[in-house]
Amino acid sequence: MKKLTDFFWFCSGAHRDTLLKYPTEHNKYVGIGATIFFTALFASLSGGYAMYFVFAGTETAVPFAFLFGLIWGLAIFNMDRYIVSSISKSGTTWHQILQATPRILLAIMIGIVISRPLELKIFDKEIRQQLKTSYLNLQRARIDTLNRTFDQKYAQELQKTSNFKTEKDSLEKDINRSRYILNQEVFGDKTNQTSGITGYGTYAKQKESIVVQKELRLELLRKELASMDTFFSKRKELEGLAQQRMFSSKQLDSLANVAGFADRNRALGQLSYNEDGSRDMDNYLAISFIAFLFILFECLPVFVKLMSNKGPYDVALQNIDDTAIHHSDKTKDLDISLIDGVHDTRVSTGISREKRAIESQDESGSGV
Repeated sequence: MKKLTDFFWFCSGAHRDTLLKYPTEHNKYVGIGATIFFTALFASLSGGYAMYFVFAGTETAVPFAFLFGLIWGLAIFNMDRYIVSSISKSGTTWHQILQATPRILLAIMIGIVISRPLELKIFDKEIRQQLKTSYLNLQRARIDTLNRTFDQKYAQELQKTSNFKTEKDSLEKDINRSRYILNQEVFGDKTNQTSGITGYGTYAKQKESIVVQKELRLELLRKELASMDTFFSKRKELEGLAQQRMFSSKQLDSLANVAGFADRNRALGQLSYNEDGSRDMDNYLAISFIAFLFILFECLPVFVKLMSNKGPYDVALQNIDDTAIHHSDKTKDLDISLIDGVHDTRVSTGISREKRAIESQDESGSGV
């Protein structure tokens, strides 16, 4: 238990030897340290999960996710530890708030970065379904684009085929009607188009000849349509259109499993909107709540440090800082005095040397 307490003190950036002198401060800094530690733990899980999808589908996904998660967690731990330990309780409340403002903004940014990968995990099922829908829509759009391009490229051939089909349908109806009239002629039914003479006579032969001509034309149209169908099939196969199919459920599951971080992040953003583009408030509030929760969790150590009263440990730290500053100032004064003394000695020595040199020159001149 003692080792765990010491570890949380370390997490909070507290000076262990100084903090041990003030038992009333222990719980506060244990709480701050624990919050920083668990924030770093969540950051490690978040970073590892994000990196896993960067390398999804490869054998290195798990090792890279573990390594990056560890590094990311240590980086967030070091940053949070610095943010909390750098807030001084020596100033006024407004001074502390002003001092903590950039640190709170930094904590908010860290919270946003941490929360996103964890949101991807929390809404994993919904994201998978959204990914399947997106992949289906993309495949449908791709096929529609290819079909439009194909139709534009072979517009004349398609128009010709459409004319053949129209003529074929019309001719089939006409043949059926002509056969009915032929039967009326053979059986002697009197109408405005038949003679009313029973038997296979001249009029029946004439009508049968018309039917045969129409059937020959129909057969020719069918051959032309079959030839055009073969032509289009070959062209679609050559241009890759024939191989385009809508994804099956198994293919969609496979695509969703190997989806990268960017696709999953985009799918999470799409969950906040309905198909008509309006805001889906249920999903939007749920996603926002998770993000706000992690942002608050990241800012919590700073808030705890700000809300806590100034205790004896804070006063002791201030005294240590003041003593260190005073010692530094005195050391500076001592160094300056030493430098000044050495400089003065050097000046005096130099002056004396120059005087002796001048006196020697004067004595030499007098002797001459």
